[in-house]
Amino acid sequence: MQFKPYAYQEKSIKWILDHERCGLLLDMGLGKSICTLTAVEDLIYNSMEISKVLVIAPIRVAQSTWSSEIEKWEEISHLRYSIAVGTPKQRADALEKDADIYVINRENVVWLIENHKWDFDMCIIDELSGFKNNQAKRFKALKKYIGRCKRVVGLTGTPAPNGLMDLWPQIYLLDQGERLGKTISQYRQRYFKPGRSNGYVVYDYVPLPDADQQIYERIGDICISMKKEDYLDMPEKIFNSIEVEIDKNAFEYYKRLEKDAVIELSTSDAILASNAAGACNKLQQIANGAVYTEEHSVVKIHDSKLDALEDLIESANGQSVIVFYQFRHDQSRIQERFETCELKSDKDVKDWNEGKIPVLLAHPASIGHGLNLQHGGHIIIWFGLTWSLELYMQANDRLYRQGQDKAVLIYHIVAKGTVDERIIKALANKERGQEALMDYVKAKIIEYSKQSKEKKEK
Repeated sequence: MQFKPYAYQEKSIKWILDHERCGLLLDMGLGKSICTLTAVEDLIYNSMEISKVLVIAPIRVAQSTWSSEIEKWEEISHLRYSIAVGTPKQRADALEKDADIYVINRENVVWLIENHKWDFDMCIIDELSGFKNNQAKRFKALKKYIGRCKRVVGLTGTPAPNGLMDLWPQIYLLDQGERLGKTISQYRQRYFKPGRSNGYVVYDYVPLPDADQQIYERIGDICISMKKEDYLDMPEKIFNSIEVEIDKNAFEYYKRLEKDAVIELSTSDAILASNAAGACNKLQQIANGAVYTEEHSVVKIHDSKLDALEDLIESANGQSVIVFYQFRHDQSRIQERFETCELKSDKDVKDWNEGKIPVLLAHPASIGHGLNLQHGGHIIIWFGLTWSLELYMQANDRLYRQGQDKAVLIYHIVAKGTVDERIIKALANKERGQEALMDYVKAKIIEYSKQSKEKKEK
């Protein structure tokens, strides 16, 4: 197939060629991979500026996406590639092959640096947001060596889904601290102020006024950003929330657990995020219909969401649907009731796109990057919701991307009177997941404290 770039793709290709270190902050479906590969082909075979490229990507993307792109397009099909995934021996053998491009999954970056000579003159980081944690081993390892590359390209659609603090590690890998500071402390001091704290312990930081504008101006000379709505004729995206009522006993159990958890959290000097997340995790499980015990067994509580899922699948009238679940017991209960296929392999992707899978089951964390599923269907059902805006957006964009010719229908099954309602509100308002979770817990603490006070006064 011939690659005929759109104007925005030509702009992206030129951006890479004109900037030795740069970021392409492009929405899914705009063709980040083919644009980058076109630039790589030019740099290797025309200007002969580089000769050995390392691509670091999420595991599924490393396994198939980059090789598929190379084989798909005539203009770059002569690029030689080697996929360095699998066992240590398989990875080592792949790195010894004579190739232009070597692809490795980001979980093996530390292994790569510890076991292989760093002789790459260009590094491409696919889904740069995977390096947003400055304390992660893979960031620290890559930080030491990426400066040796003549060229660096970072690709992502959502560089800061959970807040501006995520940007520093990613931009550092592009410019070694030239724009946002050599250390995270410098970055924090310049653009943030302490948020929640307990004495000298600061739990998080909040941006100073106009910090976002200042930061984007600082990185604007090396990062280009594009939204697909501005460049593609995309179909409509339609959101629907299907409210379900859980039975009386289940709801009483939910409220009792919610009250106990909130009271326990409110007795501490500060709400620890991990404790709040754990409490919400339990509440989400109950809203979905089952819960793990301390012994890790599963107690089934209600089938309200399963009944709603059955209605939605039936109303699809044979059209394929993707169902996103949150917990393993969600997956098990769905599989017990419906004939489904869990997304595990490239064959599953192929079968889905060929219309062979009526109900595809997936966890949003496993489907977030690099998978093209738009040809197999246009209906998404969220059986279990996620606080993570990034996972939510990435998962929805598996179907809402270039090549989709139908309106994408996104259904959320929401248990009334539960934490589901707050999650939906946070996602709709594009709030940071952790902050929204904490706001929910704080609101519940105030609510139950008020009830307790009124009860004592009576």
